[in-house]
Amino acid sequence: MSKPRSLALPSRTTAHRLVTARGEFAVLDTEPPGMRHGTALLIPGYTGSKEDFLALLGPLSDAGYRVVAVDGRGQHESPGPRGRTAYSRRALALDAVAQAAALGDGPVHLLGHSFGGLVARAAVRAAPGAFRSLTLLSSGPGRVARPQRVRVRMLRGALAVLPKERVWRATRWLDSRGEEPGTIDPPEIVAFLRRRWMHTRIAQLSGAGRLLLRDEDGTADLSVLPVPLHVAYGAEEMVWPVPALADLAERTGAHHTVVAGAGHSPNVSHPEELAERLSAFWARAEEVSAVGVSSTASAGAPRSRPAGPDEGRRDRAGSG
Repeated sequence: MSKPRSLALPSRTTAHRLVTARGEFAVLDTEPPGMRHGTALLIPGYTGSKEDFLALLGPLSDAGYRVVAVDGRGQHESPGPRGRTAYSRRALALDAVAQAAALGDGPVHLLGHSFGGLVARAAVRAAPGAFRSLTLLSSGPGRVARPQRVRVRMLRGALAVLPKERVWRATRWLDSRGEEPGTIDPPEIVAFLRRRWMHTRIAQLSGAGRLLLRDEDGTADLSVLPVPLHVAYGAEEMVWPVPALADLAERTGAHHTVVAGAGHSPNVSHPEELAERLSAFWARAEEVSAVGVSSTASAGAPRSRPAGPDEGRRDRAGSG
C-alpha cells in the first residue's frame, strides 16, 4: 500500500467517473498545460487506490502527458461485485483494457504499481494493441517476499472471520510498528486511509491477496510482449526481492530504473525523479512506435522495444 502525503488535487486535475464497456470507474484525470505527448493509465496496488499517484500527476502532466489514475473494480470509490470470482486476474485485466479504450486517446502508456503490475501485464497480454508501453513499478516476477506473504495471509484470514473495522485497527497498529519514532500521520490522511479501507470490497482484498500469493513467474510472457517494457523500483524495495527485480529487467531486456533512496512507493517518496524517468521512457516508446508504424504497417509486425545504448540500462533517479 502507498500512503499519500497530501490529498490536494494537482492543478488541471478532475475527479470523475470513467464510463467503460465494463462499468464505471473512479479516476483522477490530469491534463498537460500545453501540447499532449501521450496518455498514461496508472493502476494502483494492493489495498491502494488512485490517490497513491497524487504526487506523480503534476510532474507527469507538466512533462506533456495526460495522466489518469484509476480505482479498480471494488477498490475505494469504484463499485464492484461481492463475489470472489469477479476479481480474477483476467477480469481485472479486461477492466484495464476497457479503461484504456474509454480514454479515447488510442494506445496508452500503462503503469502498474505492485499488485497493479500483475494486472497491467495481464492486460497487455490480452490486448497489446491497446497499449503504447508497459511499466512495472515495484512489481516483480513470482510471489512477493516471505514477510509480505505472511502479512497477506494474515490479512485474508482476518477478513474471513473478523469485522472489517477491527481488521483496520489491527493493520494500523502493525503499520505503526514499522514507522520511524515520532512519525504521526495527519488526521486527514488517517481519515482517508480508513475511508479507503472501509470502502474497498472484502472480495477485492481477498481476490487480490490470493493472486499475490499464488502468482507464478511471468518473465517468459513479458519477454515476448510487443510493447516497450520498463522495470522500475526503489533501491530499498522490500515487497519483492531487489535481486529478483534486477534479474527480471535483465532477462527481458527491459529499460531498468532504480530510484535511489526510495522504497516500495517511489510514486510517493520521489515523484519528481520518477516522473523524469517515466516521461523519458515514454518519449522513446513514442519514437519507436512512430518508426515501427511507418516501417512495418504493410507487414503487420509488432512494435519493438527501444533499442540503442539505453536498452536494458539501469537509471538511478537524480544521478543524471
